Amino acid sequence: MSISRRRLLGTGGGLVLAGATATACGSNTGRGGDDKGGKPVLSQWYHQYGEPGTEQAVKRYADDFDGARVEVQWRPGNYDQQTAAALLTKSGPDVFEVNGPTLDQIRGGQVVDLTDLLKEAKDDINPAVLAPKTYEGRIWAIPQVVDMQLLYYRTSMLKEAGVEPPRTLDALVDAAKKLTTRDVKGLFLGNDGGPGVLGGTPLNAAGLELITEDGKVGFDDPAAARTLGKLHHLYAEKSLLLGAPSDWSDPAAFTQGLTAMQWSGLWALPQVKKALGDDFGVLPFPKDGADGRPAVPVGAYGAAVSARSEHKEAAKAFVKWLWVEKTEYQEDFALTYGFHIPARISLAQKAAKLRQGAAGEAVRFATDHGHAEPLLWTPASKVAYQDALSRIIKSGANPERELRSVVRKTAAELRRVQKKS
Repeated sequence: MSISRRRLLGTGGGLVLAGATATACGSNTGRGGDDKGGKPVLSQWYHQYGEPGTEQAVKRYADDFDGARVEVQWRPGNYDQQTAAALLTKSGPDVFEVNGPTLDQIRGGQVVDLTDLLKEAKDDINPAVLAPKTYEGRIWAIPQVVDMQLLYYRTSMLKEAGVEPPRTLDALVDAAKKLTTRDVKGLFLGNDGGPGVLGGTPLNAAGLELITEDGKVGFDDPAAARTLGKLHHLYAEKSLLLGAPSDWSDPAAFTQGLTAMQWSGLWALPQVKKALGDDFGVLPFPKDGADGRPAVPVGAYGAAVSARSEHKEAAKAFVKWLWVEKTEYQEDFALTYGFHIPARISLAQKAAKLRQGAAGEAVRFATDHGHAEPLLWTPASKVAYQDALSRIIKSGANPERELRSVVRKTAAELRRVQKKS
């Protein structure tokens, strides 16, 4: 099963890797020792991208590095599970991409501190994607590319219905209702009605956080229930497209005219542009309330170094060379084989494909309004929240009651992970 970078921002707006059944970690990693020319041999792991040309590109990058012989491995299957297991052994990678690292991997000493690699470039990395890779002031992975979600709207359909592009959540609910006809739904948030993809984005739109900077529950606030309650109106008023032939990550429902607005990813923009020309626009998730702000979920795989590597310094040098210094390769990786934003802000701003039109707006949205799932947002907290969100949206469950339970669960999780061993 091919896995593309769009899976970065899957379930709940966070970083996930959906894939086939996990495969065993191979023992032929190339780790250890030197090649015949005296260079260290590094094993570099990537998850299996579905975008043609990506594998060949990263192998070309690796061949161009003079400081070591880098052997690239393309890893099909459940990549997260494979790497987590491999980090506990001596047969894992030296360098690997990771949609974390997780707090357990950092605190367990499984990854190398890479703070010094960004000594001069830290301020040029999108802070939203750098934050989840930072713990106690130290950086544990270097972001590679940025993926983001955004709202697509059909300009002609809105104009015909006398609807302005929605910049508040109330306006989005009203617009979706007005745009719904016998043949077209107003909004597509995924075939489940939204809980699977939205995640914490509505809370950010209300001016709240999943976890605060000081490690507390960030949505124990009446604004959270108010905002999530509004999402039920979209479902109850039958303004949402449900049961589309493909889910939210594919723009087909939007380009085929099944919906006037769709929540999807930046990766879909070239397809939308090809199908609709200039008959579309893009927006962040609209703000809600006086303290609200536009919200843009972002995510980024990062390059990390295993603490078990026998060539840590060479591995760090390679990561710095590829993901900090070689900006031409970073742009190539982001934009030649798919449509993504380089993690370097300066590179994203000057990349020709990202400078104009909807793409330029998207880069600005990601820079100004981007948010990523925080490192302390544990899987248990996430599941509790998403289950509650589903009940609120689809069943009209009481938002205050549902959120009280999630707040308790999240607070308990924070106490658990922050407890010093």
